[in-house]
Amino acid sequence: MMEINDIKKKVRQGKFRLSFTHTEKLRERKIEIRELEQAISVGEIIEDYPTDPRGPSCLILGHSEEGRPLHIVCGIMDKELLIITAYEPDTRDWETDWKTRRR
Repeated sequence: MMEINDIKKKVRQGKFRLSFTHTEKLRERKIEIRELEQAISVGEIIEDYPTDPRGPSCLILGHSEEGRPLHIVCGIMDKELLIITAYEPDTRDWETDWKTRRR
């Protein structure tokens, strides 16, 4: 199970990288790296994926300094934090607390 304090520490230390396949998606979604750092620094784990085939990962909910809600999926790879993807949650899929999936 991933721990939010370990994730925050890696971000503070700059020990993270973006998944190559999702870098373009972040550009399309107009999500800046500083927003990812901000959101993780105040974020919380809302879903844990311990059996993900790529390795244990989790979904973090955080907010940028501007108050933009972000969901960030990340895992640990080679002692670094790997940011797999990030997106702004949508009310079609999430309740307005941004933590609860709609059924």
